[in-house]
Amino acid sequence: MRSFVILAFLFSCQSLLAQRECASTQYVQEQKIAQPALEQQLISVENFIKTHTISSSEATRITGTTIVKIPVVIHVLYNNASQNISDEQVRSQIDALNRDFRRRNTDTSNTPLAFRDAAADVMIEFVLATADPSGRKTSGIIRKQTSVADWKMDDKIKFSSQGGNDAWDSRYYLNVWVGQMRSLLGYSSAPGAAPEKDGIVIATSAFGTIGKAAPYHLGRTLVHEVGHWLGLRHIWGDTYCGNDLVSDTPKQGGFTTGCPTGYRSTCSNNGDMFMNYMDFTDDACMNLFTNGQKERMRSHFYEGGPRNAMLNSKGLHAPWSTGVAEVSGGRKSFSVYPNPAQHQLVIELGGDNRFASYAEIVSLNGVVVKKERITGSATTVNLQGLAAGMYYIQVRNGEQLLRQKFVRL
Repeated sequence: MRSFVILAFLFSCQSLLAQRECASTQYVQEQKIAQPALEQQLISVENFIKTHTISSSEATRITGTTIVKIPVVIHVLYNNASQNISDEQVRSQIDALNRDFRRRNTDTSNTPLAFRDAAADVMIEFVLATADPSGRKTSGIIRKQTSVADWKMDDKIKFSSQGGNDAWDSRYYLNVWVGQMRSLLGYSSAPGAAPEKDGIVIATSAFGTIGKAAPYHLGRTLVHEVGHWLGLRHIWGDTYCGNDLVSDTPKQGGFTTGCPTGYRSTCSNNGDMFMNYMDFTDDACMNLFTNGQKERMRSHFYEGGPRNAMLNSKGLHAPWSTGVAEVSGGRKSFSVYPNPAQHQLVIELGGDNRFASYAEIVSLNGVVVKKERITGSATTVNLQGLAAGMYYIQVRNGEQLLRQKFVRL
């Protein structure tokens, strides 16, 4: 029986779509192999957490207030219109994060009596950014059409040069990339990861709560991945009866799938906490973080901790610059494709008739290198004579100058 459970664990993040497919553990392991220095960085973070894990009462005073607010930027990468999720879908996911991290979920009554005293309001909230890293107004939603049809666990979605979109400064923003993924639901970096890769990747099919089908219809895939982003491990410790480094989560024989009911016990515990957000149960059967998990997550914001800079983010401030704005969706948006492009690319405008009659290609140092007349809702631009590299396409829509990056191969 034990060997069967261990074998099941080895396939836990890459198995059938019938169960939650979090690839975070595998992702971190692969990153450590690819970047040997990361191993020591993660050890340093863990040593910090061990030294600075603080009690629940102290955790509420990290910033002089009770709530930690995290600015979020959502990078929507879509290959076709059906993947270009709505602003309402994005907001439904933010609402789901706040519902579960603040323990305002309506299914708290499903927490077994034995675990109710351990259940926690984590006192962390998530807010779409109002200012980008340059101080420009933003909706916190970035949209980009891409030629990539199916993203993998290879981080390409995090780089404009590979068809994705570059991270905003990950010290001050939680970056979430949303795209089509057929082989998994999501994965997260660990605290201490390379800044340009720090954030969460999630499948379009599991993002938000509007129009979603069970079992991943309540936004809890991202709740689970944010737990990893804040240093939590899977509740079974990623091995048989393993240690998730949290004192009030019972040891468990392995991950749980589906939607179990009643009492289950492994590892001689007093009951499996299969309803914890860090297990693999269906969305409808998850309903708590514990006080110990709360302490571990919030300790990352302590002075000197890997998420401490987030407390000084200006991402939720009023914008302080009126410069060029990154495209953020809505009726004032436009898209360019393919990206990267070799011979030509297409500028596709929204239905707003306030777009100017021309677009500009601008180098990263601000020099206009090409000006193109807009001939309709979709304009083809010849890239002949343009050196390989990264550029901006910028267009004016009424009083707002919008831009987005593209790569010339």
